Amino acid sequence: MSPDVLYPPLAPYDHGMLDVGDGNLVHWEVCGNPQGKPALVVHGGPGSGCTPYARRFFDPERYRVVLFDQRNCGRSTPHASDPAVDLRHNTTGHLIADMERLRAHLGMDRWLLYGGSWGSTLILAYAEAHPERVSEIVIPSVTTTRRSEIEWLYGGAGAVFPAEWHRFRTGAGLPVDDSRTGWSGSAADRAGVVQETLRAYARLTEDPDPAVRDRATADWAAWEDAVLSQEPNGSATIYSDRPPAALKAFVRICAHYFSHGAWLEEGVLLRDAGRLAGIPGVLVHGRYDLGGPLGTAWELTRAWPDARLVVIQDAGHKGSDAQRGEVRVALDAFAG
Repeated sequence: MSPDVLYPPLAPYDHGMLDVGDGNLVHWEVCGNPQGKPALVVHGGPGSGCTPYARRFFDPERYRVVLFDQRNCGRSTPHASDPAVDLRHNTTGHLIADMERLRAHLGMDRWLLYGGSWGSTLILAYAEAHPERVSEIVIPSVTTTRRSEIEWLYGGAGAVFPAEWHRFRTGAGLPVDDSRTGWSGSAADRAGVVQETLRAYARLTEDPDPAVRDRATADWAAWEDAVLSQEPNGSATIYSDRPPAALKAFVRICAHYFSHGAWLEEGVLLRDAGRLAGIPGVLVHGRYDLGGPLGTAWELTRAWPDARLVVIQDAGHKGSDAQRGEVRVALDAFAG
C-alpha cells in the first residue's frame, strides 16, 4: 500500500456512553482488532468531536482503536450547542480525568495517543500527568495552547489578515483601536485585546437570543477560516461548513477554553516535557501552518529528546497527502 493512502473505512465493533460525573456522559467507540495494540484518538477543537475519518489512519488488523467525544460535543451529552448547558465542569483537568476513566473502563494498561491541534495539547497534558499509561505518541499539527499561541491565533495573525481580524473584533461588539490592535502595540496591549475579544465571544455564544449566538458563531468561524485560507490543501470553509449544532458547540467550547488559557500554567507543557522521557513520539507539522506555527513543534522536539519532528513542505494546519502519509507510516511503525 502506498504511504499516502489511508486504510479503508472502518466501523466500530463496540460503543457506549461513559458517566464521568457532573451530569456528563462521554461517547466512546472502539474499532479494529479487539486483541490489537491499544490506541486513543484525541480530537481537536476543543469541541470538534471525533470523526470516522480518524479511524482510517490505523491498521485494523493490528490496532484496537478508541475514539471519544470530549465533554459537551459530538455525541457526548449534554451538548454545548444548548446555551443553558453549564460548561463549568469542562476544563483540561476534567478531560484528562475522563481519558483515565475511559482507559480503566476499557481495561487497557497503556495506549498510544494520536491527535493534532488542540488534541495535541490534551495529549501532552495527559501524558505528562500519566506517563506510565502512554506507549507512544503521534501528533500532526503540534500546539501547546500557551497564551502566546492563543494571542497569535486570535490576534497576531491579524498582521496577515487585517480586514478579517477587524471583522472578527467588531463581531464581538468591540471597537477597533488601531493603536491597540491584536498585532501592534505592547505585548500587554496585544494580550489584553485578545483576551477581551475571546471573553466577549464566550458571552455572546451563551446569549439567550439565538440570533446573537448565530451571528457570533458565524463571525468566529469566518475568522478561523481566514487564518487557513491561503493553505494549498483542504476546503476554504473548513470551519463554517460544519453542521449548525456542531459549529455552535465548537465555537462556544473554543471561546470557553481559550478565554481561560485552557486552565494551563503558561508554558507548562514545554517546561514539563521531561516527563515524556522514554515515550517515543513523532511530530508531523506543516511548514505553512498559520493556525499553529512550526516553532512550537520545534521547541517541543528540543524539550522531548525521544520525539522526532517531520516537517511537511506542502502542508499547513489542514494537512496534505504527504502529511497524512507520514502519520500513517508512523502509526504503522508503532503497531509492532
